[in-house]
Amino acid sequence: MKVIVLTGGGTSGHVTPNIALIPKLKAKGYTIHYIGSKNGIEKQLAEKQGLPYYAVSAGKLRRYLDIKNVTDLFRITGGFFQSLSILKKLKPDIVFSKGGFVSCPVVWASWVLRIPVVIHESDITPGLTNKLSMPFARKVCYTFPESKKYFSAEKACHTGLPVREEINSGSRINGLKLCGFSSGKPVLVIIGGSQGSEFINRAVRDALKELLQIFQICHICGKGNMNPEFEKLSGYKQFEYVDKELPDIFACADVFISRAGATVLYEILTVKKPALLIPLSKNASRGDQILNAQSFYSQGYSDILMEEDVTKEMLTTKIKELYLNKNSYIKSIKKNSGGDAVENIVSIVEEIAGSGHNSKQVL
Repeated sequence: MKVIVLTGGGTSGHVTPNIALIPKLKAKGYTIHYIGSKNGIEKQLAEKQGLPYYAVSAGKLRRYLDIKNVTDLFRITGGFFQSLSILKKLKPDIVFSKGGFVSCPVVWASWVLRIPVVIHESDITPGLTNKLSMPFARKVCYTFPESKKYFSAEKACHTGLPVREEINSGSRINGLKLCGFSSGKPVLVIIGGSQGSEFINRAVRDALKELLQIFQICHICGKGNMNPEFEKLSGYKQFEYVDKELPDIFACADVFISRAGATVLYEILTVKKPALLIPLSKNASRGDQILNAQSFYSQGYSDILMEEDVTKEMLTTKIKELYLNKNSYIKSIKKNSGGDAVENIVSIVEEIAGSGHNSKQVL
């Protein structure tokens, strides 16, 4: 029996692609284990899949001076030795890392034990944890074609981003019923990522009167972000978080407003719906969502509205234009031939795992 360890966490974007690989890995005969942090979202998602879960200490890696860098260094060191112990016990054939701060000590421990590692980068530019992991990986899978220049040719593999197969199996009728909507008016779904987006929540609610003249609105607003003031508003349905019902909600959507994290972009692409993207600004990020959004815009999949340009009038105008031109966007989306990311990645895992632990590492 082949054994694989999955790692990655912090946000759902570092976890759900791992979850998407599970059915195919099981079909290939793998026993699957998950290493993550003690309280991260990955624990809940991995255990829901019935995977044995192992928690290690994790510390945040910051690009700026902060006293927490000192304390977190001890956490990372602790996580490294915990990972060594777990991996010695499990003896996996391969480790697959989706990034996030918890993944670094797992990758480093794997290298010390000569266990081959494959990592995956979701965004156009590699995040800090993947930068620190790349020297210790046998292969680096990436999502966007524009990312190729950031990786060494002998390691880089353009695979796309794995999306859960059930995301494309929803029912429009069930989605409308869940939201209490009719079939005679278009549906706008607003999704700000796994943790919600206070900025998007505020912008949408400021423009609700205008938006509801055109759309029925399903608003996935994040934990603790529901507003009781709008609970009984006709045509507007709020959810803190949606799990197994998400495919039905995606199926009933005509258009989306979304952040531009890679996972949600590729989930929307999978269901072949256009989106108005409001990427996280550079003030609050390293700018990766802006690059992701620009890539989708250039391919004709989505439109963009930058945070600094958001007004009630501009938001309403942009989403109305998106809906009126949705067939043009859908035509571009249907031309997408990104292939099967799950199949691509599992093929690489099979190849590397089959080469044995003692193969020379490419540094």
